[in-house]
Amino acid sequence: MIPLRIATRSSPLAMWQARHVAELLQPHPTELVQIETQGDRIRDRPLSQIGGDGLFTKEIQAAVLDGRADLAVHSLKDLPTAVVPGLTLAAVPPRGPTGDAFLSLRYARLKELPTGATLATSSLRRRSQIAHYRPDLRILDLRGNVETRIRKLHDEKLDAIILAEAGLIRLKLQDHIREILDPVWMLPAVGQGALGIECRTEDLRLRELLATITHRPTHAAVLAERALLRSLGGGCLVPIGALGQVDAQQLHLRGVVLSVDGSQRLQADQTGLSSEAEHLGEQLARRLLDLGAAKLLGRSR
Repeated sequence: MIPLRIATRSSPLAMWQARHVAELLQPHPTELVQIETQGDRIRDRPLSQIGGDGLFTKEIQAAVLDGRADLAVHSLKDLPTAVVPGLTLAAVPPRGPTGDAFLSLRYARLKELPTGATLATSSLRRRSQIAHYRPDLRILDLRGNVETRIRKLHDEKLDAIILAEAGLIRLKLQDHIREILDPVWMLPAVGQGALGIECRTEDLRLRELLATITHRPTHAAVLAERALLRSLGGGCLVPIGALGQVDAQQLHLRGVVLSVDGSQRLQADQTGLSSEAEHLGEQLARRLLDLGAAKLLGRSR
């Protein structure tokens, strides 16, 4: 059999994700095609200053479209909700943990941080939710791969950093975790902990193969989350969190929208059939917009 070429970023976490998908596709042979993205090239500025959505996906998607690769593996939270002509989200494997992890050398829990303590994260969503929960903290920007950020915790004498639980576990770095933040007030990013696999829309045989590794409850949950984000008109550069959870045929979706400074917070939830996941996300978006989310997102209804 001709190997399937998997496009991926070259960071340790991205490589883990690509190899994981390769294992799921066995016995079909695979090979990895490493792609550098704009987000990888520019590491000295906050994400909000170097462009919009797709900073970690556009170049990888281009490699699939132009035939350098057959499929792409993304961290689903990095994948914009806008459809790219010629590509389809063909598979979503079982999801990993969705939590946000608190790491610190001196403090066991976020609530133990003293007033004025320094906490660093690259995510505007995390910054806004932390600012709402602990407005007395000094929140700094933190770029780099997982290992780099942990090193900065030590080298820059930060009081704490926040990273995704899934990435730490996948890289066997979970011993650094001091606390998983309560999702009651810290909702994850849309698609957090999940992988998204794209291929060319016209490649029906590959789409059929990829469908065999899709986990339907995870797929339904992230479809609802992504529909919520798309309907709100948001992306990775706005403070929106969401979490879909499937129980039998029911899907429960929670969403939150905050002002950038965290001073204002709107949260709502919606429950419905998992088979109507995207409709559920659109419904919840309308509820949040009715509550005033458009103003927090800096746009009119």
